Amino acid sequence: MTNTTAVSRLFESTTLGPLALPNRLVMPPLTRNRAAADGVPRPLMVTHYAQRATAGLIITEGTTPNAVGQTYPNIPGIHSDAHVAGWRAVTDAVRAEGGRMFLQIQHGGRVGHPDNSGLRPVAPSPVALPETIHTPTGRQESVVPREMTADDIRETVADFAAAARRAVDAGFEGVEVHAANGHLLHQFLAKNTNRRTDAYGGPVENRVRFVVEVVRAVVDAIGADRVGVRISPGVTVNGVDEGTAQDTDDLYAALVPALAALGPVYLHVIFADPEQPLYRRIRAAWPNTLIANPALGFGGPLPADGGKAAGERLLEAGADLISLGRAFLANPDLVERLRTGAPLNPLRETDWMYSGDATGYNDYPTLAGSAALV
Repeated sequence: MTNTTAVSRLFESTTLGPLALPNRLVMPPLTRNRAAADGVPRPLMVTHYAQRATAGLIITEGTTPNAVGQTYPNIPGIHSDAHVAGWRAVTDAVRAEGGRMFLQIQHGGRVGHPDNSGLRPVAPSPVALPETIHTPTGRQESVVPREMTADDIRETVADFAAAARRAVDAGFEGVEVHAANGHLLHQFLAKNTNRRTDAYGGPVENRVRFVVEVVRAVVDAIGADRVGVRISPGVTVNGVDEGTAQDTDDLYAALVPALAALGPVYLHVIFADPEQPLYRRIRAAWPNTLIANPALGFGGPLPADGGKAAGERLLEAGADLISLGRAFLANPDLVERLRTGAPLNPLRETDWMYSGDATGYNDYPTLAGSAALV
């Protein structure tokens, strides 16, 4: 082990609204498919999150606000009393270890399948996901989603608000509204998935409307200090396409100020690059806490430092908190490893999501555990 003498800003204590954080490192949402078939968190998840409680903030994996919003098998939910009870076991365990948690509310939209949810997916327009999707019987062709009606939109907005209230009941400090990575809210934002001609489609001011309505409803339900929003400008995950670079610029030039006016406590930007002009404009336009997830090369190997240097550059460029995904998956004691300069566990890609048990989930060693094996 190599001790580092320089004190990084990553380890400074700070605040998130009224919430005190011991450091600036965030464990972001990471889909791992370990819930029960009905979406209730399992004991495996209690252990997993409690192991990582030294993070300044934990944001849970994407959690569906209603049945039709389910993406893949074994995704957790937050739309029943059983879901609340299951998540309460998680938050109790994390709090007992000194941690803090937000729950990410994620509606898959067209990223779903009847074999996963029992329902035909819904989306802004009847445009199918251009790839196969994981189901209990293996990967299958995606289905054409049903275009959401005005009633569907109103009900979905209400479901997000109800999910936020349930999250507070389950012991979370707050929620993150997922408007990124090609899921439902992002589908309303993007040109290729939103072909509507009503008040939710066409011009940028219409395409941002649904996201703004969802966030407003969640803020009204639990208070702005308990609400964050995640965005992924220019990201094409799940076949989403915002259009040209100018289209992306125009989209977030409209969305970010509209969200800021509602007062959410943070904005979480995926694949942030401090050299990118759009990222700098988003930072300038966002008045509250900005969580930056550094661009580490999507699909490429994880840097040996887990993203520490990239995170420090983002802090220097004005970010407030730094989220590191894969590094937290493989290192339950990531904060201590980065603080002391200890080597990181390698990420076992074969156990990334679908093993269903503790393998690749709860069996990564801590520094203390590794020492005990020597």
